[in-house]
Amino acid sequence: MDNTTFNQAADHLGITINLVTPLRGGDIARSYLLETSSGQYFCKLANGHSAYDMFYKEQMGLESIAKTKTIRVPRIYYCGELGDGAGLVMEYISTKSPTSADYERLGQQLAQLHKTSCPVFGWKTDNYIGSLLQSNKDSAHWPSFYLEERLVPQLTLSSRLGMLSEKEIPGVRTMSEVVRQLLPETNPVIVHGDLWAGNFLISRDGSPCLIDPAAYAGHHEVDMAMTRLFGGFDSRFYEAYEEIVPNENGMEERLELYQLYYLLVHLNLFGKSYYKRVRGLLSRYFN
Repeated sequence: MDNTTFNQAADHLGITINLVTPLRGGDIARSYLLETSSGQYFCKLANGHSAYDMFYKEQMGLESIAKTKTIRVPRIYYCGELGDGAGLVMEYISTKSPTSADYERLGQQLAQLHKTSCPVFGWKTDNYIGSLLQSNKDSAHWPSFYLEERLVPQLTLSSRLGMLSEKEIPGVRTMSEVVRQLLPETNPVIVHGDLWAGNFLISRDGSPCLIDPAAYAGHHEVDMAMTRLFGGFDSRFYEAYEEIVPNENGMEERLELYQLYYLLVHLNLFGKSYYKRVRGLLSRYFN
């Protein structure tokens, strides 16, 4: 990476960068630890015409979660153009491996986030899940929002990318009947939106911290569905969460329907390795 890019970041922040260390992880952006005259910073860089918008929407999601005062997120120091693309500079959080007590705190604090009510489903703007655009048009009804703003856009994209054939994609009427039958008319709350095990940290002092949100006002179960999709969450996390937000009737039947959205996102981002699971869920729910 050209040092000019990091010098631009330093100028914006009014600091001197002494050392830049690439960090592992991240499928969408490149990550770096900046050792500076005033401490450590975490920097994400990306190229492309949507890079700045993607980081700006990430910043908005983090700030919205921060305003709830329920769970920690990194502090943002700069979001804007850097080099040939865009960058996001934020607080660097030194981490440790989670203990059972840490998972308990994570469950408790996520539950408090999920008790933060919103007036309607959706968000103040469209945002991103990974590098894919996520539509967030307002809706008063959760089943309609989930069908029209989550499933239909990703299925349409899957068809355009050649990941699914037209015959494999259920009709909107069929999907609408199933979704309205299975999904509750619930109250909108703030959700992280992409809560797999790589999107939370435990700081050295044991504080849970959420990162990389695809935030919006939705049904809290979408976050819980994502935590179960790829694993990585201790049983104490679920126990602590459910002490505050008890499981609702029919939750187990809904979880894989919510996971279908995330699997479609992965199919569209990463390819055919997710086809079998997507196809299986489409058959289970809509055939």
